[in-house]
Amino acid sequence: MSATTARPAGQELISSEATSFEHWRHLVAESFVPLAADTDHPDTFRGRMRSRVLDRLCIVEVTATGHNVHRTPALVARPGQRYFKLNLQLEGTGLLIQDNREAVLRPGDLAIYDTNRPYTLAFEEQARVMVVMFPHDSLSLPPDYVGQLAAVRLAGGHGLTGIVGPFIAQLAENLEALSGPSGSRLAANALDLVSTMLHSELDMARDSMKPQVLLASSVREYIEANLADPQLSPAGIAAAHFISTRHLHNIFHESGATVASWIRSQRLERIRRDLRDPLHHSTSVGAVAARWGFLDAAHFSRTFRDAYGESPSDWRRGA
Repeated sequence: MSATTARPAGQELISSEATSFEHWRHLVAESFVPLAADTDHPDTFRGRMRSRVLDRLCIVEVTATGHNVHRTPALVARPGQRYFKLNLQLEGTGLLIQDNREAVLRPGDLAIYDTNRPYTLAFEEQARVMVVMFPHDSLSLPPDYVGQLAAVRLAGGHGLTGIVGPFIAQLAENLEALSGPSGSRLAANALDLVSTMLHSELDMARDSMKPQVLLASSVREYIEANLADPQLSPAGIAAAHFISTRHLHNIFHESGATVASWIRSQRLERIRRDLRDPLHHSTSVGAVAARWGFLDAAHFSRTFRDAYGESPSDWRRGA
């Protein structure tokens, strides 16, 4: 699900039931990122997955008896896209472990974690979980900033968690209906809600955060607010934060990106959303691109095709 391999919105619902625990190991590894799995009761194990891909968002409902999954250092070391996962506990109890933190999750609770670092998920008894997986760059927040919430229990029914949790639960109940432009719009809405919730949770903990993490967040928020400005540049961004352009480039280098590539990816994502949005159906592709800072139509078309493997017009027609 990288930018170059994103599957089309409205991909058909996939439902898989394990015929054995070995089969489950295969399903787990293929459905997410590579994972190892084990159980104390392989002979009586039962498990089922229902999944759907909407643009860059992967939604998977997992129902299974007791077992554990592990993202080991060796598996993390394999090349691949960097993702966040957000778990919503629907039934039973789960234990999430990452970065020396542990979160016990009960129905209604949410927790986020990073596939680029080792983690363990443990379910002693039968449980049902909704997993929402999305690339790091789907959020405007720096990955290290989000990482400070990894394996932190976000209690169900409190604050924005009380809004995001039920929204995701409804997606779980209606996976069959998520298709076409409406599915794309719901995927975008889900990411917006998750981002808003994480912003809120992190704002409450700002006093305990490292200055460089706060600066990285401020820089990305500034870029997001000014994406439509075709004159947006590293020099202007650095000046607005009273830092050197070298310091600015270092901030992004630590997260595996460049300033220019991050601006470009965020603009392309906004354009992808608008091209699939029924509200912008009558707006030309060129006008949509120009709204987000791409004034050269030919350059935009090449950039979009390089990123997603198809032309902007083909992407819009595929809705």
